[in-house]
Amino acid sequence: MPSLHQQFPSLRLKPDEIHLWFAFPDEIQDVELLSAYRALMTEEEYARQQRFRFAKHQHQFLITRALVRTTLSRYLAVEPQNWRFVQNKYGKPEIQTPNGIPPLRFNLSHTEGLILCGVSLNADIGVDVEYLNRKCEGLEIADRFFSPTEVKDLEALASESDKQKRFFEYWVLKESYIKARGMGLSIPLEQFTFHLAENKPLCISFDPRLPDNPIHWQFWLFKPTQHHNAALGLYQKQPQPSRLMIKKVVPFCDEQPFSCPILHQTFKSLE
Repeated sequence: MPSLHQQFPSLRLKPDEIHLWFAFPDEIQDVELLSAYRALMTEEEYARQQRFRFAKHQHQFLITRALVRTTLSRYLAVEPQNWRFVQNKYGKPEIQTPNGIPPLRFNLSHTEGLILCGVSLNADIGVDVEYLNRKCEGLEIADRFFSPTEVKDLEALASESDKQKRFFEYWVLKESYIKARGMGLSIPLEQFTFHLAENKPLCISFDPRLPDNPIHWQFWLFKPTQHHNAALGLYQKQPQPSRLMIKKVVPFCDEQPFSCPILHQTFKSLE
């Protein structure tokens, strides 16, 4: 297998940069390429892949593992097959860090037809993607788990389609927050609120029961395709505007700039 660095140049990630890498698993079907991806996985990852019942989910898992391994190797001189990962007590994957490697952070999300890997330096990062055409009792979920303000906003919308659209916007944002925190659904979803309004910055507020401060957070809500929503959450002790690099990638094969409209953001990204 050729070195990744023989094909694509190394990248230097600056503290004010966030890199987002989108992959479309349905478009990646080359047999030799998929074989190269399989060679990257550990035995444990291969066993996890085989536990999926359906071939499309095995395929999605394979592309996800290839994406994170090849992406991280763009930033550090580690071959894709040599990365090792651990999970914190809430299940969030993290790099098993050898001495001397800088604090590179990443987060993954996948859904029907789309995979996203977000990478940052020093800042805690959470990403989420959702397929909008899946069957989902969105309003029932919101009534049970969202904050009263978010539920009130949903109920004020005129049509069921508008309510379903707004539900998924809230959902990806909430997922990005709890994933950036690294605590998953141990954080009650009703204890933090996203505020979405036209011509106003996206913002978050917290119930007194949840110790956190909005000043440390930045969020983005994206529309990568007509069938998907995506969100990025970023925690910084000293928040500053961030530069986004967004690309569509086929691991080991191709990458290109990816136009991903921003629907809402906390404050304007740097050009």
